[in-house]
Amino acid sequence: MKPARMHIAQNVQELLELLTSMLLSSPKFTDKTGYMPFLNLDYVFRELHVGLSSNRQTLGEGRYHQLIEMSDRMRALFEADPENTTGETRKGRDIIYEIEDVLKQVRRKP
Repeated sequence: MKPARMHIAQNVQELLELLTSMLLSSPKFTDKTGYMPFLNLDYVFRELHVGLSSNRQTLGEGRYHQLIEMSDRMRALFEADPENTTGETRKGRDIIYEIEDVLKQVRRKP
């Protein structure tokens, strides 16, 4: 089987779409359909980091570093609660909403 080519977010809208998919598939980030067996926590967070990196200029250095730090915290929370039983997953999802708010500020810039 040919390895899947990672989709890299080309703009802020695509980053927002990735975050929405992360919200729906957290905390395990696996594909229940079987069409994407490569999906897992590592893959999704690599996809997010590469997407943030490719939009670094648009985001600005300060915002980029803020988003990477938020992403790292979010990942740690999902790893700490893979069965969604301790409340850490909820905190991770809250960070997704915070990241969305930051990205929406970028989109509003003139």
